[in-house]
Amino acid sequence: MCVRGHLGFALLLWFQGVLHVQTSDQPCSAPTLNGGYLVPEKDTYNHEAKLTYACDNGRKPAVEGWWATSTCLNGTWSPQPQCIDEKACIAPDIPNAKYIEKSGWYNDEYKIRIKCNEGYDPKGHNVTTTCINGKWSSVPVCEKDINGCGEPPQIPHAVIIHQGYQDIFAADTGVQYECEDGYTVEGGDAKKYAYCIAGNWTQGPVCSKWGSGPGTGHGGSGGHDTSAGSGTQPEGGVNNCGKHPVVPNGDFVEKSEMFVRYQCVSYYKLVGPDTVECFSDGTWSKEPTCEATFCSVDTHRYSTFINNGVKFIRDDETVELECVKKFHQINDHYAVGRCTNGNISFSDCCTKWEQKLWAVCRG
Repeated sequence: MCVRGHLGFALLLWFQGVLHVQTSDQPCSAPTLNGGYLVPEKDTYNHEAKLTYACDNGRKPAVEGWWATSTCLNGTWSPQPQCIDEKACIAPDIPNAKYIEKSGWYNDEYKIRIKCNEGYDPKGHNVTTTCINGKWSSVPVCEKDINGCGEPPQIPHAVIIHQGYQDIFAADTGVQYECEDGYTVEGGDAKKYAYCIAGNWTQGPVCSKWGSGPGTGHGGSGGHDTSAGSGTQPEGGVNNCGKHPVVPNGDFVEKSEMFVRYQCVSYYKLVGPDTVECFSDGTWSKEPTCEATFCSVDTHRYSTFINNGVKFIRDDETVELECVKKFHQINDHYAVGRCTNGNISFSDCCTKWEQKLWAVCRG
């Protein structure tokens, strides 16, 4: 029994050692490399050993440069040494864009179509690049959409829910706020949205403590004490009129005890007086409105256009929209969208030189 016990213990230790070797620090066999050579050239390589390889004439490594390295990691080479045709292209690095990726390289004359991430637009409407003799032609650039918005406004006593942090938000994006416990959005409810419109955020919610709104706890039920030195003004209030009126898509640019002056955000115009006055009876004069002075085109709703998100156009201005129509597999057709008094119209889909020649292509 003692011999058997010692034998079993020894086998257990040996088996655990085998498992350890199998799961870590495994050596690598020499990789198979067609059309190239390895340095140093061995039958096996230890764990974490590095090798260098280069390729024969007419071929190149499947990574940047004319030579490359690979590392043995637990029996596997990373990256796997590989020689490809010298006319093939390595996968391009295009920040803030997505495209269909293959095995890391693309054959000569292969064309990639990219789609910019939300909040970004392709510069110059360029969304394709072609592998030509080992190099990519005119690699697209995704730049921030001028109609996108930065970080949403910070609202006291509120947080944004169900939304991870991002440094730019696409046009028409909405974020939802929720007031902390003990606070509520003015007008009721505990949640409210702010939207990114033409590069600016719309008015966010105001979170107030329960029972601290205008007309509560000051000068009696629903009334206002207009006498001098009558006491503390309502939280955030101006004189005895309570909080200033909210103008959607507008903000105040000047505020005193007796008036508030407003202006509208981009793509909106002010209708009505820009100044609101506080009357002695505790009421505000009529506030202005901010009316839209732009058109929006949601390109994914049009079968004619390539989906490039939502485009905003100011009144009496135009924008070029890339069409699905192709010539020799090249997207060189565009339509002109024109905004007139809030209504959008489109020209035919034409090439650049056709737009110069024919009025029907100029919108």
